[in-house]
Amino acid sequence: MKTQIIKGKPVEAIVFDAYGTIFDVHAAVMKCAAELGPLARPLSELWRTKQLEYTWIRSLSNRYASFWQLTEESLDFALAIIAPDHTALRGAILEAYRDLDAYADAASALSTLRATGIKTAILSNGDANMLERAVASARLSGAFDALISVEKIGVYKTASGAYRLVEEQMGIPPNATAFVSSNRWDIAGAKVAGFHCIWLNRLSRPDEYADMAPAAVIQTLADLLAD
Repeated sequence: MKTQIIKGKPVEAIVFDAYGTIFDVHAAVMKCAAELGPLARPLSELWRTKQLEYTWIRSLSNRYASFWQLTEESLDFALAIIAPDHTALRGAILEAYRDLDAYADAASALSTLRATGIKTAILSNGDANMLERAVASARLSGAFDALISVEKIGVYKTASGAYRLVEEQMGIPPNATAFVSSNRWDIAGAKVAGFHCIWLNRLSRPDEYADMAPAAVIQTLADLLAD
């Protein structure tokens, strides 16, 4: 079944990035906000920045390490820089990251999309067990036809092989698939891979990568359902 998600471009499946798109990556640190005070936001921001940087360095160097390992290593760096007196919170923050909050608009949007008969999936840098736990803890079990992890090939997005996993596992080609991500770099990679890309620009950030532009820009997942 094809659904009109992007005007003039019916698709058979919608594939979502996980972290930052479905799950709030800052929720883990915010659960320790009382202890961290004004350090909470900069700690979370640096952690996220380093986490992504480590995936790119590992991919370019052909030295894959699991996303969970990189999540731990990047948190250690961020704590050392931003909050060296709060390293005792490391375990609590990491445990909270395993059970991140979903964004408030995720469940209803996914439910409505599923009701149309369209297939939905996640394509993520996250390890397979991380994705399974995150989806379950956010009460989104049954919301996706597939949870696709780059762990299978040992290279992170934006490597082209990461995006090819969608067709390999779902049997739906990129030109019949919409890809939704809040990460503009991820949209750039998916665009090159041939997807119909929808940038979830929650924070109204300026655009980048003009030669790898999305087909549409939205501010909430509910906008996927707008006429």
